Amino acid sequence: MADQGTNGEGTAAAAPQEGQQQAAPSINVVGQYIKDLSFENPRAPNSFQRSEKTPPLNVTVNVGAKPINETDVEVELKIDAKAGEGEEVMFAVELLYGGIFRVRNVPQQQLHPFILIECPRLLFPYARQIISETVAAGGFPPLMLDPIDFVSLYRQRQQQAQAAQAAQGGQTPGQA
Repeated sequence: MADQGTNGEGTAAAAPQEGQQQAAPSINVVGQYIKDLSFENPRAPNSFQRSEKTPPLNVTVNVGAKPINETDVEVELKIDAKAGEGEEVMFAVELLYGGIFRVRNVPQQQLHPFILIECPRLLFPYARQIISETVAAGGFPPLMLDPIDFVSLYRQRQQQAQAAQAAQGGQTPGQA
């Protein structure tokens, strides 16, 4: 059995020397909450009549963040889901789910992706449950959203922002 204070191989673990210890990045959930929730069943009670075709389901997800103070940031996860199209909408649910996160020791150049990827990843299971229960309470089968790849979503938004910036730059010649 290894003595305490060893690294598992029977030798003493080297203590960090003064000035070399660097705190690891950390994230803490300070709080999370429903900021806005809406459910619509515009065709009720006709929406409960059996239909032979399944209505199309359209889901959009957006993430936003704003700093509160030096270490805390509010992150909002907005999920809109609509079953049906035009006048044939069976239901529509919109959720704006927020969280306050305390982020420490993340290098500045990595802070933006860290917040817009990791924070919504932590919020999503709760938002998914709220949507599922809300749709079920509206009289429909629970809507179980598929997991979301927030890394891909972040990259897609970055590409869109760069394209918009490039298009803006190309439309205003003569400006610095």
